[in-house]
Amino acid sequence: MMSKRDIAWSMIGIGAVVFSCWLLYQEVRGISLAEIAGSLQAINLHSWLLAALATAGAYTALAWYDRIALDHLGKKISWWFITLCSFTTYALAHNIGASVFSGALVRYRAYRSKGLTPHEIGVVILFCSFTFALGTLLAGGVVLLIKPDLIQRVANITPWLSVVIGLGLLTLVGLYVLGAWRHFKPWTRGKLHIEYPRLRVVGRQLLAGPLELLCAAAIIYFALPEAGNPGYLTILGIFLASFSLALLSHAPGGLGVLEVTFIAALPELATADVLAALIVFRCLYLLLPFALALVVVSTFEYKQWTCTKAPGRHP
Repeated sequence: MMSKRDIAWSMIGIGAVVFSCWLLYQEVRGISLAEIAGSLQAINLHSWLLAALATAGAYTALAWYDRIALDHLGKKISWWFITLCSFTTYALAHNIGASVFSGALVRYRAYRSKGLTPHEIGVVILFCSFTFALGTLLAGGVVLLIKPDLIQRVANITPWLSVVIGLGLLTLVGLYVLGAWRHFKPWTRGKLHIEYPRLRVVGRQLLAGPLELLCAAAIIYFALPEAGNPGYLTILGIFLASFSLALLSHAPGGLGVLEVTFIAALPELATADVLAALIVFRCLYLLLPFALALVVVSTFEYKQWTCTKAPGRHP
């Protein structure tokens, strides 16, 4: 049964979707389906292949999150199992929404079958979430420093303030690295007791976190037309802003939030072209993995069920 907190976040997510879709409708009501279809048809095979490779890179980086977390715990599990578990977790969570289905259940069922305790699984979940947050801070800080005027596409902020924000984000990353280097006091949340990881593990986090975001943004970049394209770094910055807003809104799949943000931040491109690129992103990064994840979960649960039914066997 869902708790009151889960219900509250679900309602927030639904409200965010409704409001974002209303804003999106105001932006696209003058565009016909034929225009969007034409923009999709204009995306060549080469761009589709590059977008597909970027998708594979993003989910490989997500699997690396789990691998790093398990290395932090000193657990050895096959890369293939970790990849399937991570892929399924994120494919479901991205589409259903973190407030409704955080991925904890998938990881719990999968890693319990490998002998991990509930406490260890909790550490893995928090560690993966922190790796993503770390990657967002690092990528966002670097982008804001390299292109300080980029922030004006999504907010009425002067470039110098963008530099200050970028430096602040990188400072937070630096404090985390310092804590691992100097062995700061462990972080405790309830029964969870999380120590700063080894510097080698932190180094891998600083690679895996940004890599997933770089690849995810590349999907949209490759799907956009070359004419009028402001460049990859700009698309990355907009993606970081829109993806962060989508997570804060708890809207499943960032429905409406991504579209509204990208359309507002890319006035130099035709709205139909922007929507077509986001459709490609949703198909490759969200919908196709979601369908495959349902197959993986069904297969895993069937094997677990048959294992418990077999005489003298236990899961």
